[in-house]
Amino acid sequence: MGRNQDIDRLLRELSELAVDGYYLALHVRFAAPMMMFQTFNRAWIDHYIQNAYALRDPVIAWGVSQPGPTRWSAITLPDPFGIMKEAEAFGLRYGVVISCGPMTSRSVASLTSATREFTDEEIATASGIILRLHHETQPPDNLTDAEIEALRVVASGERYAAGAAGLGISESALKARLATARKKLFARTSAEAIQRAKDYRLL
Repeated sequence: MGRNQDIDRLLRELSELAVDGYYLALHVRFAAPMMMFQTFNRAWIDHYIQNAYALRDPVIAWGVSQPGPTRWSAITLPDPFGIMKEAEAFGLRYGVVISCGPMTSRSVASLTSATREFTDEEIATASGIILRLHHETQPPDNLTDAEIEALRVVASGERYAAGAAGLGISESALKARLATARKKLFARTSAEAIQRAKDYRLL
């Protein structure tokens, strides 16, 4: 099974645990995650984004500040904007936040239930899933010189044929290098790979 299939399987397992939705930010660096997934209801997501709650959310603040799991009900951080109370109105009544990894590349997940608290066993299972997802999506420490050259060619706006000629390689070789770089960076497109490489100071 490939890494992307492993990630898909783990996300399905997470969905089975968090039937009322979850938010997952993997490898948060420079205030932005490398990958993000969320299945909270659309109305809450829209409300959350419109009010810029990510910068004020005590759940996220807890997850960023320390590793491990805790129930939302156990978080004692200030909530001056009443975000947790507003979440209840959208059906997000109970939840758990789980975080792992170093401060320089932390992964944070928030799972919700509309009807009850998560059990200790469910929290332990969810923590294992988040930890595996964190490891499966570990960004590369570096790219090869050839992969960096290929990304730079595309970033400069060169067409593949001209860029390959400039590097003294075939167009298919250039495309192969780009494909490898995209795979390492978990990017669907070359533009996304370029942005991630820049975010991670690899380019």
